[in-house]
Amino acid sequence: MATQAIPAQTVGRPGRTVARNNAESVAERNMALFAAQQRARRGPTPEVFFTKHLDNSRLVKADDPQRTREMRSFSAALAVLFVLVMVYVWQHFSAIEYGYHVEAQKQQLELLNEQNRQLRLTEAQLTDPGRIDEMAHQLGLDAPQPGQFVRPTLDGSDPNAPVLAQVKVPAMPSVQ
Repeated sequence: MATQAIPAQTVGRPGRTVARNNAESVAERNMALFAAQQRARRGPTPEVFFTKHLDNSRLVKADDPQRTREMRSFSAALAVLFVLVMVYVWQHFSAIEYGYHVEAQKQQLELLNEQNRQLRLTEAQLTDPGRIDEMAHQLGLDAPQPGQFVRPTLDGSDPNAPVLAQVKVPAMPSVQ
C-alpha cells in the first residue's frame, strides 16, 4: 500500500506557514484520503472472496500435560473459592434467619408475659375474700358455725378424728 503526501495549504503572510482551520477543507481532505486508501486497497481488480471448505475431522489434538495440570489446578482453586463463598453466604443468611427467629420469640415472650399479667390480675380479682363473701351472702350462705368446720390432721394424735382416705398396695406373693 502506498501512502500519499498531501501538501499543507498556506494562507498569505510571507515567511509564515499556517494550516487552514476551515471545517470544509478538513472534511474534503478526509474524503480525499479515504478515497485514495480505497483505490490503493482495491487495485485494478475488485475484491472477490472464494469459500474454501476445510475438513478438520481427521485432526487429533495432542495432549499438553502442563496445560492439563494448569487447568486442573485452576479448576480446583475455583471450586475451593466457590465453596468458601457459598459457606459465607449460607452463614450470612442463617444469621439473618436466626435474627428473625429471635425477634419472633421475643414478641411471643412479650405476648405471654402480658397474658400472664392479665391472668394474675383476674385471679386476684376472683380470689378477693370480700367478693367471695358477697357472693356467698347473695346465694344465702352464712359463716360456718362452731363444730361445722373440721380440719384434718395427719399426725394421728386424735384417734376419733376424721382421716383422709389412703391407698394401700397389696403385697405380691412371691413365686418359688
